[in-house]
Amino acid sequence: MSKRLLLSVKEISKSFGTVKALSKVNLDLYEGEVVSVVGENGAGKSTLMNIITGIHRPDEGCIFVEGQEKKFTGPLDAINAGISIVHQEMVNCPNITGAENIFMSSIVSSKSPFVNFRDIKKRAAALLANFDGHIDPSTKMGQLSLSEQQVVEIAKALSTNAKIIIFDEPTSSLTEDEVKRLFGIIRKLQENGIGILYISHRMSEIFELSDRVVILRDGTHVDTLPIGDLSEELIVSKMTGRAIGDYCPPKAETIGEIILEVSGYEGVMFKDISFSLYKNEILGFAGLIGAGRTEVMKAIVGLLPSKAGSIKLGGQTYRFNRYPQAIQKGVVYLTEDRKIEGLFLNMDIEQNMSILNLPHISGRVFVKKKLQLSESQKYSRAMNVKASSLQQKVGTLSGGNQQKVLIGNALSVNPQIIILDEPTRGIDVGAKAEIYRNLRQMAASGVGVIVISSDLPEVIGLCDRVCVMYEGKLCGEVTGEDINEHRILQIASGL
Repeated sequence: MSKRLLLSVKEISKSFGTVKALSKVNLDLYEGEVVSVVGENGAGKSTLMNIITGIHRPDEGCIFVEGQEKKFTGPLDAINAGISIVHQEMVNCPNITGAENIFMSSIVSSKSPFVNFRDIKKRAAALLANFDGHIDPSTKMGQLSLSEQQVVEIAKALSTNAKIIIFDEPTSSLTEDEVKRLFGIIRKLQENGIGILYISHRMSEIFELSDRVVILRDGTHVDTLPIGDLSEELIVSKMTGRAIGDYCPPKAETIGEIILEVSGYEGVMFKDISFSLYKNEILGFAGLIGAGRTEVMKAIVGLLPSKAGSIKLGGQTYRFNRYPQAIQKGVVYLTEDRKIEGLFLNMDIEQNMSILNLPHISGRVFVKKKLQLSESQKYSRAMNVKASSLQQKVGTLSGGNQQKVLIGNALSVNPQIIILDEPTRGIDVGAKAEIYRNLRQMAASGVGVIVISSDLPEVIGLCDRVCVMYEGKLCGEVTGEDINEHRILQIASGL
């Protein structure tokens, strides 16, 4: 028995001013199918999803839902047609209950001045019962874990009788256990005949979940292929026009002297951490989520308290109690959460590029605007930030360009040591390649580079040496041919 065609996107085109975002893109989705949509940042994935969910109107082309042509005038039209989206960043109200979040649209649109809270709690519990684990619909959203919040978001989609659910980078903030739980939920949705559009930069997820893959490049539809006909190398080459081997630059040929020594660091989630960083190398920190990698680095730069320990830098011994002390000595930390902790999204590139360097570009009262501009131009060019101007708001940039701004801001203080936490999370392979080249150039120029990453291919391809943590302890160090997935996971699992 053939499967029912739920969604058909035909010859969709969309321009924003003179920029052609999509050109004659096609996509089909059948019941019970997972179709991954892949492409570099700027390939048109978000624009296509915005058109499918009614946020944007296409300039050309048609959308058919279960064989009927639809012309959406807004998101509500798409929801009424059975299309819902689970966003990368949770779109909910943290101070009201899960049940109220699930039925928020019906509560708002109701003509009655009263809300039957008992009824919506009962209906929410029935929806949540479809998923593993127990979530109390009376619990406030802000008190739920990220994976539980995602379950509520999926329940919200089902409350509208969704036939098609779009998942946009759904695992970017989840632990491994939470990811497994989400995948189980997606498979259950498939069994119930719901079609899934899945967007992710993580190849392992694409190969685990997908039935077919739609590949976009520069706003055009390159190919749609069954997952069995694809390899990671083929997907990347179709996305970018380049081979996967081009992404990580050659590793250091020679390693210099010690430039940083960390001795006996101890904090709430880690103890007795000691390691050295050498000139010209990129030092990786690997381990499962919760192993304590981020906490160690934040303690070293004074962003988290430490109970014991010191660092030796340039022949001097330090222990930083506040982050400005670390910056003053040339030790800079780049957060894994650029949107919340790293950047001011409503400010422009020039302003964001200057945050750490304010003491240098400021007079007694005012910022020296000419100096701020010249410094921002310098580091924007160094990082190849792609934007209309330095006055473009950072929140409007792609993930890769936001990360480049964050790194450029760190470079503005001429660091001796730069610590990058998940430096390529949520960005496409092309932007990754640029950042990898920049990190290698920094290391070659004498800047000490430490990379915390949960992306094993990144750790293996980029790092000259890897420290592996397990449950707050530094349990091993690998170099050379030992930098491989089997060895790193063995140590990271405490084996």
